[in-house]
Amino acid sequence: MNRFAACLLTLSLLNPAAVFAQETRRPSHCIAIADAAPGLEYLHRASWQEPVPDYSVRISYIAHASFLIQTPGGLNAVTDFTGFVGNATLIPDVVTMNHAHDTHWTANPDPAIAHALPGWGPFGEGIEHHLDLGEMLVRNVSTDIRSQFGGREDNGNSIFVFEVEGLCIGHLGHLHQEPNDQQYAALGRLDVVMVPVDGGYTMDVAAMIRVIERLRSSIVIPMHWFSGNALDYFLTGVSDVFAIDRRDSNSLEVSLRDLPSRPTVVVLRPAWLRDRE
Repeated sequence: MNRFAACLLTLSLLNPAAVFAQETRRPSHCIAIADAAPGLEYLHRASWQEPVPDYSVRISYIAHASFLIQTPGGLNAVTDFTGFVGNATLIPDVVTMNHAHDTHWTANPDPAIAHALPGWGPFGEGIEHHLDLGEMLVRNVSTDIRSQFGGREDNGNSIFVFEVEGLCIGHLGHLHQEPNDQQYAALGRLDVVMVPVDGGYTMDVAAMIRVIERLRSSIVIPMHWFSGNALDYFLTGVSDVFAIDRRDSNSLEVSLRDLPSRPTVVVLRPAWLRDRE
């Protein structure tokens, strides 16, 4: 028996479900450019407590830069986690955080959260995550951020990528500069990307538009906007390239087969999570 087979046998004895999950996760195409299928289908409006349909991912906009990402198998991940998601009993399996501002992280995540992933390491050194949960893979690409008094913290921010159900879902975090070629290559093709569109606290709108055009994402979800004016300014700037779809909901369910043939900006309405009554 070779070393790999022996390790797999040991893992299966310790946790058979983990091996099954590893074998059944749909491979993503983050690092390979893939053609999108025509026709984007949005499924029924659902509570975050409803089961996620097979082969789909539910993305719910909570607030500011926080999103809940849910899988058919029941995994829950929250981006830019502040410690509060609303009046809900949810304990996420994974939370990601960035520390450019205190509205993007918490120093005291609930100890019941199995995986709390900071987007920074020791000052200037960055951090690397590659968390494989079987149904979901979570990884990051470090970027620089502005520090106090006009300085710079190298590798102080992270763009997190969630690979699930064949989809590559990216969250740009508190992005302060356009990624370089190496960072774009590490990100790969993002099918869905959450993008800060405030126009100043992160990046100016023209620069952010260049980023999303370079990423070639099928679905762009605006976040980190403080007024309708900032959001409208961003939408005006991208309307010649992207279709605009304003939703009367804080969530969407999307699958690989339903990605749009034309890149689309989907505007979700943020809402705190609440338990079903």
